[in-house]
Amino acid sequence: MDLFRQILSYDSTSGGERELGKWLAEHLDAPYVQTFDVGDGTLNVLLRWSNYPRVVYCSHMDTVPPYIPPTFLEDRVLGRGTCDAKGQFYAMYRACQRLAAAGHQDFALLIVSGEETGSWGAKAFSRLGFHAPLLVVGEPTDNCMVSASKGTKRFNLTFRGKAFHSGYPEHGLSAVELFVDFMNELRAAAFPEDPELGNTTWNVGQLHSDNAQNILSPELSCRLYFRTTFASDAQVVDWVRARACDTLQVEEFGGDAPAHYYTMPGFPTKPVAFGSDAPHLNDFTHKIICGPGSITVAHRDDEFLSLSDFQQAINNYVKIYESYH
Repeated sequence: MDLFRQILSYDSTSGGERELGKWLAEHLDAPYVQTFDVGDGTLNVLLRWSNYPRVVYCSHMDTVPPYIPPTFLEDRVLGRGTCDAKGQFYAMYRACQRLAAAGHQDFALLIVSGEETGSWGAKAFSRLGFHAPLLVVGEPTDNCMVSASKGTKRFNLTFRGKAFHSGYPEHGLSAVELFVDFMNELRAAAFPEDPELGNTTWNVGQLHSDNAQNILSPELSCRLYFRTTFASDAQVVDWVRARACDTLQVEEFGGDAPAHYYTMPGFPTKPVAFGSDAPHLNDFTHKIICGPGSITVAHRDDEFLSLSDFQQAINNYVKIYESYH
């Protein structure tokens, strides 16, 4: 596990993963190793065992903040990226080594940047026109194959108020109150429940209103992030667009649609609520999402990957290659 320890020792928080990408290109062994600039200072790394791979394994090297160094225990490894997602591509690399030792060649490993902040590495790689029959994306799925995943929709919201002395609120308009009214309306919105993916959820981030405590806020901005279903994907966009007015500026900031994914007999399956690079990697006939670890510890300070999950993932990745025709 020394190689895994070295990988985890790099702080590859999104935007700062270039040095890890360079190190991976220099230290991971494959007949053909290429790096590609994403365009934002980060790198993608592609390891190929042939010019025309049939199966491409893929996961991301960037992590959410803050960086947490690894701790190796008897049955698990703790630290940032252990399951999301350095443990994913390390298990894939170990599977590739096993396949190569068995005499196979038609596979590759793609390690991308920027998944956590918009799948920038995946989008950049897709512009290259690379094609293969099967893509296997590593995410913490408890070693289940993902049958379907929720979509994502992102919006920048700017609430416009009118600053005034807080002792006389009747003469101004608080952007904070506009935000509160909007959130109350959002909580009451009746988005349909999906029989496969369940309820639509949302989260507010990057909330900012820089007013003094005794002045009504003239402006509040935030990012609104939805997890959408087959039943709600289009409705969510229409609902937010309909709220745009003089006091609310709405900027659509991209996302992806809910999707079904390829599964194989003999593997457990389940739907998931999280996003991945899979929707943004084009020109693959089939896409599988499968990997070790649990999403319930990803993005947490106690993130970990059990060694039994890790070994099972290696076996799974080898079996996927052997089973795909």
